[in-house]
Amino acid sequence: MSYDIPRAFHAQSTACEGLGSVFMGRLMALCAERLRSGNAVTDRVLGWQGDPRPQADNVPLRLAGALHALRIEGLALDAVYPPNDVSDDALWSAVKAAFDAHQNRILQWLESAPQTNEVRRAAAILPALALVEERFGTPIELFELGTSGGLNLFADHFCLELPRATMGISTSPVRLSPDWTGSLPPLSLPKIVGRTGVDLNPLDPTRPEDQLRLLAYLWPDQPDRMERTRAAIGLASNNPAQIYCADAGQWLSEQLERPSSVGRVVFHTVARQYFPQATRVAVDAAMIAAAKRATEDASLVHLSMEADGGNGAVVDLTM
Repeated sequence: MSYDIPRAFHAQSTACEGLGSVFMGRLMALCAERLRSGNAVTDRVLGWQGDPRPQADNVPLRLAGALHALRIEGLALDAVYPPNDVSDDALWSAVKAAFDAHQNRILQWLESAPQTNEVRRAAAILPALALVEERFGTPIELFELGTSGGLNLFADHFCLELPRATMGISTSPVRLSPDWTGSLPPLSLPKIVGRTGVDLNPLDPTRPEDQLRLLAYLWPDQPDRMERTRAAIGLASNNPAQIYCADAGQWLSEQLERPSSVGRVVFHTVARQYFPQATRVAVDAAMIAAAKRATEDASLVHLSMEADGGNGAVVDLTM
């Protein structure tokens, strides 16, 4: 069975509701039911050449991010987006008006994959880094694939609140309070001596236009995510990480071929699904080749948090 555009939006609607965004669930459902051809934006969406699904090109979040950017800038939708509560007809009427008034801007946003740079993913990154510290106890370099604005390269500057314990910097303005069951991880983090990332569309957290992109893919009825991301942008802006514009496969191979006297952690979170198959093969090959050169003092670690084909994600840590 082909996976058509309405199905992609309905799937994203279900995912958003499951992740606590009633508004996004509603907006995505309206798109699934009411998108019609006849406008440059809707024609582009309905005629998408590729896989529109959330776990592939993710056309629904591309469109949602473009609309939210208009709202953040005060150009459209302010009267119908949260905290306002309006009818479906009023919301859709405003969305259609935005399609007409800002079609070139929306079309430009549709050309790039979503870049949420969700800092709550550090709730998985930090315990993994603590396990690396427990195992090796050496300084490390961080390498992030699909890094967006590099906010999670500063995960050790966040505060992870666990039952009766914290990890990271206790006074950090970026606070993570996930539901946690089971035993606690080690609490000590490694010394990070390098922070480097790669992205086909790298964002600079010091530039206002890139700050907008980092915020636009968050969901309008989750202001806590907006506040947390703004705080993370502030941290990253003080001393930005080094981020390259390149294909992740070739870039990683070149980075890992350099001699190193410290440990290396390569990580990616909900990014691999956007990589072309050739890039995935190249990343895997680079990791296998580098693993053969790893030592106790110059270790290699691969941390992955990616969609599992259902409603969640799998965290894999290979040391």
